[in-house]
Amino acid sequence: MTIRFYNTLSKQKELFEPVTPGKVGIYLCGPTVYKPAHIGHMVGPVIFDTLKRFLVYNGYEVTWVVNITDVDDKLIAQANERGIPMSQVATEMTMDYLANLKALGVDQIDQMPRATDYMKEIIAFITELIAGGYAYASAGDVFFDVMKDDDYGKLSNRSVDSQQGEGGEAASRKRSAGDFALWKSAKAGEPAWESPWGPGRPGWHIECSAMSRGILGKTFDIHGGGLDLVFPHHENEIAQSEGATGQPFSRFWIHTEHLLVDDQKMSKSLGNVYTLSDITARGFRVSALRYLLLSAHYRKQLNFTWTGMQQAEEALRRLTDCLDRLALVSRTGEHPALQQSAADARRAFDEALSDDLNPSAGLAAMFDLVRIVNTAIDQAQIGRGDVAVIEQTFAHFDDVLGVIALRRSEDREPPIPEAEIQAAIEARQAARRARQFAEADRIRDEMAARGVLFEDGPQGTRWKRK
Repeated sequence: MTIRFYNTLSKQKELFEPVTPGKVGIYLCGPTVYKPAHIGHMVGPVIFDTLKRFLVYNGYEVTWVVNITDVDDKLIAQANERGIPMSQVATEMTMDYLANLKALGVDQIDQMPRATDYMKEIIAFITELIAGGYAYASAGDVFFDVMKDDDYGKLSNRSVDSQQGEGGEAASRKRSAGDFALWKSAKAGEPAWESPWGPGRPGWHIECSAMSRGILGKTFDIHGGGLDLVFPHHENEIAQSEGATGQPFSRFWIHTEHLLVDDQKMSKSLGNVYTLSDITARGFRVSALRYLLLSAHYRKQLNFTWTGMQQAEEALRRLTDCLDRLALVSRTGEHPALQQSAADARRAFDEALSDDLNPSAGLAAMFDLVRIVNTAIDQAQIGRGDVAVIEQTFAHFDDVLGVIALRRSEDREPPIPEAEIQAAIEARQAARRARQFAEADRIRDEMAARGVLFEDGPQGTRWKRK
């Protein structure tokens, strides 16, 4: 299958061909772990989880790396504010981030390196850049000299003259304003590591270059992150990585757009920075957020609204209801036209994902099939021979999207302790045997209000999540 991705470096869609045939290396810039994760932090992981799933489906062996920035000015400030070690802040917030990934079904990440585990490699990398004439030491700091890189600005289309580097006290030790820090000399009370230039810590940009090279090699296939990272972070990664190796850094650069909330940028002052806890507190399930994040193309701004979450819930309910109805089909026989519809939907889905990873168009193909299947069931024009083909098609969709499996796993997790549910079922059955129907209805309604629905059938009463 021909796969094309939009490359931020070339500003156009390009045919995807990995450096090593059959193998793909992906690096996604992960979080600086100084505060709890919010829904905006989850856009990249959900999109790239889908990207890896799609590439694996197409036969590639994929290694996906997401880094953890656990030493940074923001971390130091947060540690000082809380009066605890920086490492403790990093550990707490890393666990929070991992919990968010798990809840969203982001389970395809292969390695999550921490910057502090790569200090030896970072120092060696900086040493290479100094030896090559791309960097210089100045009073305990080390800076990258942007004037030595003729291609600087090729990702962001900025000229060297327009660059803005670190200001403040460090600016006086730089050759030009656009030079950026590779190593920062230690300040009193800050975490520090020994280096040839004195105690200090790495700059943000060099951390990612060292980690990606250490795991994926000098040249790899896809580097990603939010659009806000194009400059200066990714521009500086390219400069220092290609300066050290003399080889292309990443073949493709894939950037996700910002997430808006009610048509506004997320900010603490507006009170619109939502977490997964905020999602569930409103009665929504996290699978609906995953669905919502896949409902717009990654290069278009997605506007998060509570109405949009409700629509995502309804879409998932429609999808799972269709699959539940499909499982109950008992008629024999096959219908070639129905199986052809499944094949057409699968082809349309694959074409959508192959054209710059467009799951929103893939979802449209999936729901076209939902409509066709529901109609066939209503009109008794479906048999068991069709069911296997259609179920395989939906399984293929979800191998890439991961929303059905996530919703099913949520369905298996009761919103309240299962012992309470069973006790309510037994109490309701006792009330009905005693012909106390008002009490039985009260128990049913109370459980529904707590997120549990009762379904009565020949085999007794079973429960499901509301």
